[in-house]
Amino acid sequence: MRFNGTMRINSKNHLEIGGVDTVELAREFGTPLYVVDEACFRDNCRQYREAFAGGGDVVYAGKTMLVKAICRLVEEEDLSLDVASGGELACALAAGFPPSRVYFHGNNKTPGEIRLGVESGVGRFMVDNLYELELLEKTAAQMNVRQGIILRITPGIEAHTHEYIKTGQIDSKFGLPIETGQAMDGIEKALACPHLVLKGIHCHIGSQVFELECFEHTVQIMMAFLDQVYRRTRHVLEELDLGGGLGIYYAEGDDPPAITRLAEVIISTVHEAAETKDLPVPRILVEPGRSIGGPAGTTLYTVGAVKEIPGVRTYVAVDGGMNDNPRLALYGARYEAILANRAGETAGAVVAVAGNCCESGDMLIHEAELPSPRPGDILAISATGAYNFSMSMNYNRFPRSAMVLVVDGRADVIVRRETYADVLDRDLVPARLWQEELLKKAVR
Repeated sequence: MRFNGTMRINSKNHLEIGGVDTVELAREFGTPLYVVDEACFRDNCRQYREAFAGGGDVVYAGKTMLVKAICRLVEEEDLSLDVASGGELACALAAGFPPSRVYFHGNNKTPGEIRLGVESGVGRFMVDNLYELELLEKTAAQMNVRQGIILRITPGIEAHTHEYIKTGQIDSKFGLPIETGQAMDGIEKALACPHLVLKGIHCHIGSQVFELECFEHTVQIMMAFLDQVYRRTRHVLEELDLGGGLGIYYAEGDDPPAITRLAEVIISTVHEAAETKDLPVPRILVEPGRSIGGPAGTTLYTVGAVKEIPGVRTYVAVDGGMNDNPRLALYGARYEAILANRAGETAGAVVAVAGNCCESGDMLIHEAELPSPRPGDILAISATGAYNFSMSMNYNRFPRSAMVLVVDGRADVIVRRETYADVLDRDLVPARLWQEELLKKAVR
């Protein structure tokens, strides 16, 4: 397993993160347990901020992993925040995140979410469609405010990634396509809205993208569209939001480019296109999420049953699974693992790591190279800081896992573990069903 951030093997032969022994973390806080390496998270934020300094804004994609403590880290590292729902906005506000630095995404914002965003004073609405444009104009008019917006555009880019996480192609639920003329129609309608201030355009081509040529081509298309907008409307759009999508290392074969290299490609291509088209250089926005939070996360599990099927495979079952990490079940994501309590031992077996949900597809790693696992071992899976906690669920009514933030030898709980009482808290039984049960008992 490739180590990220502050990971190391300590004198006890245990995996250590943030100066904290992960075996002790599992003992104190239980498993499954999300562990966030604060130093790694902050360092990734700083790499982005420094790479894009002087001409833009780095906007952390909250959908990646968002809890109140993460909001505090993002603010302290001077990044802005992308939210994609009323719930994510509520989280940011509860954490004291400045609403003026919030970018409100979503392809079907409800009237209530739009009102919450306007009332809160979010800096930008990322407008996805004409229905939202009309609804937002009406809401802003009712509240007598002028709301800053960025229009989401579909550039027609086929990013080289999994089908489920492509977003830039014409056939997408997100944005207004350039090729069909709908993007320009959206621009003209937005400029005609008296209570909306069109600041720029946005696109996002997909996630877990390694090829920088995809980003370069995207910039060229978007800059050409900015030129078309100016020629048709004589309006100069000030901001160009290129979304996120930079991939990270999950398993052997992944070769992500450096953050600095991504910045070089984007910035140089924007400047070249602006000079060629005689346009002002727009303010560049990027929205990284996975490449900030992903490497900073590790999930700890306790090994239970080890079942060998001779000539087939050995299944190693752990006390979590698709409930805390559904990415393999959704789109075949790959991971690497280590036995945290035997971290220095040489791998001698190839095993399948299985989850504990009642689904055949509940697997975490199909082929993990490990020392022969035993019940009670602590299994650590790396690079789980993106789209694990945020996509977690209560299938089979399992409680959701806790999360701790580790740094400089200390561990703080930032999400408490759910209990059975938490899971059942919203269940309601109509009184008539209890009465029928009482009648049955009386008859007996």
